[in-house]
Amino acid sequence: MKQKLTAKEEEIMNIFWQKGELCIRELVDSFEEPKPGYTTVSKQVGVLEEKKFLQRRPIANTFLYKPAISEREYHGITIGDVVDKYYGKSYSNLVLHFVEDKKMDLDELKEIIDLIERNDK
Repeated sequence: MKQKLTAKEEEIMNIFWQKGELCIRELVDSFEEPKPGYTTVSKQVGVLEEKKFLQRRPIANTFLYKPAISEREYHGITIGDVVDKYYGKSYSNLVLHFVEDKKMDLDELKEIIDLIERNDK
């Protein structure tokens, strides 16, 4: 399983997930002001590559980086970890938590059931 992302790493991955393949300069330019330094971003990208979240390929005298894992895959892993840790590895317990806290109503539950039934066909 992949390691978890820090807040800064997730910020970088969100840019990659949104924009796709980028070099470090393009990544730095994607940040809002005040932009982080090139060297700082380069080091963080190196860590993300070591953690297997990014892949790189050489082009001319630089590298292009792209996500090695999709945003959906990462969210699935993260949610799975939460379910394992806090809900006894039961997605039903997770849904029950939302129902009991009135964060999910009957109409939403019916939509989920309809989706499950459609996917089972």
